Amino acid sequence: MSLFEELTWRGFIHQVTHNDLAERLETQSFTAYVGFDPTADSLHIGHLLPVIGLMRLQRFGHRPIALVGGGTGMIGDPSFKSEERRLLSSEDIDRNAAGVRAQLERFLDFSGPRGALLLNNLEWLGELRLIDFLRDIGKLFSVNVMMARESVKQRLENRDQGISFTEFTYSLLQAYDFLHLCQTHDCRIQMGGSDQWGNIVAGMDLTRRLENKDTYGITFPLLEKSDGTKFGKTEAGAVWLDPKRTSPYKFYQFWINQADADTSRLLRLFTFLSREEVEGLDGELREAPEKRTAQRRLAEEVTRLVHGDDALNQAVHASQAMFGGSLSGLDDATLEDIFSEVPSSDVPRDALSANRLLLDVLVESAVVKSKGEGKRLVQNGGLYLNNERVTQEDARLSADSLCGERIAVIRSGKKNYHLLRFVG
Repeated sequence: MSLFEELTWRGFIHQVTHNDLAERLETQSFTAYVGFDPTADSLHIGHLLPVIGLMRLQRFGHRPIALVGGGTGMIGDPSFKSEERRLLSSEDIDRNAAGVRAQLERFLDFSGPRGALLLNNLEWLGELRLIDFLRDIGKLFSVNVMMARESVKQRLENRDQGISFTEFTYSLLQAYDFLHLCQTHDCRIQMGGSDQWGNIVAGMDLTRRLENKDTYGITFPLLEKSDGTKFGKTEAGAVWLDPKRTSPYKFYQFWINQADADTSRLLRLFTFLSREEVEGLDGELREAPEKRTAQRRLAEEVTRLVHGDDALNQAVHASQAMFGGSLSGLDDATLEDIFSEVPSSDVPRDALSANRLLLDVLVESAVVKSKGEGKRLVQNGGLYLNNERVTQEDARLSADSLCGERIAVIRSGKKNYHLLRFVG
């Protein structure tokens, strides 16, 4: 398939500015960019779609530019936001930009004369002189047109919030980015989410007026789940690409827990599996949804892409632990992550050196109501320490009872877990 056929089949295309762009992508080598404003020190999975868009573009021989918005991030994009953004300090922007930059470097190939570029628009926006910008750029923009854009109109109609002049000028700065990248790197394509359509068209118009060059725009769909809720949000908040914000285990769990109705679409968008592989997984999903083969493959592919093979293997190992698998090799942080929603108790660490009876500690920690109940659990084969069956009623604690540095995992029956932390 051609690049455009590939993007279309996978569901990447929401809008394009020119009907002949598909043909041009086949006959010309383009430079295209996506902007990422550093509103946090990490990207989240909402950014992953445009990142993969750049990756696909590069694999078909085009040159991607990942633009970190160190300048535009100081203003904040008002597009389809219900209220004014909180302005970040320059220190916050610099820190966030460094975090975003480090993540983007993992996804694109920057080697060779046509390798990807990673730029920061603060380099040129920070040098602009206000009077010159208003005379040379501002005079080319119609306020009537800007106010008619749906993304701005919604804010204008909200009398409680409105829109500040600062945010109103954001589209001028993004348009100037397109102009600058066209002038300096012959960048002819801007890509972004569907909420960026107005900003992209503004940049195209500015570049046409000042450079007399043809430029193009592609927007990706904003993702929603089949139930209408926003994709990428959980009860705990956004799903981040930074493993310190969202651990590889929780990242893997997010993908493996996707609904059947969403999985086929996500396989197309977020993995590099071939059409044959995806359609094969579609068939398995229809015929044996209870096996969740498609969800597991989705989780494996995206976790590997974002965190690498080692983190994927650790996440799979951790996931198996919840269903009675081995806990060996898992550190305390991972164990806390896996069992974050189960009851837990703190136990004095000297219980290990004193070789206290396990059942005594379980009674004190309210894992069992009495030693009698604990003994019956042991007799019936229903008590586990670190997913290993306890066979002796007089089993005692020792340093070997830990599966991490300070944690032991108790399981009664098939699903009742309790975490013991040995402290002090």
